[in-house]
Amino acid sequence: MHASIVVQLVILGLVFCSAFVWAVIIEKYMSVRRVNREADAFEERFWSGGSLDDIYEAEGAKPSNPMAAVFGAAMGEWRRSARINGADMSRGGVRERVDRAITITVTREMDRLGKRLIALATIGPVAPFIGLFGTVWGIMHAFGSIAAQHNTNLAVVAPGISEALFATAIGLLTAIPAYVAYNVTSGALDLFAERLSSFGIEFAAILSRQSEERS
Repeated sequence: MHASIVVQLVILGLVFCSAFVWAVIIEKYMSVRRVNREADAFEERFWSGGSLDDIYEAEGAKPSNPMAAVFGAAMGEWRRSARINGADMSRGGVRERVDRAITITVTREMDRLGKRLIALATIGPVAPFIGLFGTVWGIMHAFGSIAAQHNTNLAVVAPGISEALFATAIGLLTAIPAYVAYNVTSGALDLFAERLSSFGIEFAAILSRQSEERS
């Protein structure tokens, strides 16, 4: 509370960043668990042998989760192609449009899930340097107190050194969770992206077979 105004601003900024980091960590943890749980439920319904049209009407038309969105995008493109008079559903153009719809949807959904990860990637490496700035300023303040009082007693030096070390500690306490959370969350999202892409490939193959059967 008695630190210099500069160090106080540094500490307040780092505390704010730390609160933001933990908010993002909690939000991403819950989001990753939720989308995986929803994907499990959707895949169970999808592979249960029900009608694709029924699944599309129930979930694909207005998807509430990323995997349903991938299914809806592919199925919607396939159905639009099927409504074209004289369209040859076995042609490569239909498969290409379905694949493109899947790729675009996977990218869009992953971009949505990855929001604020850039903030973690920024805060992680930057926070220690902000804390270091507060450390340097606190040490300068300590030396200023020595020069002003012409006294090197611990009572004179300790306040400046204490605020300097406190700024360093806050910087590390902000940076470490941000860095770890970024790596863990990025890994989890990469795995989920692979899961969406694999489902898209499998579903595109199913639509391709159905197209050939229609033709």
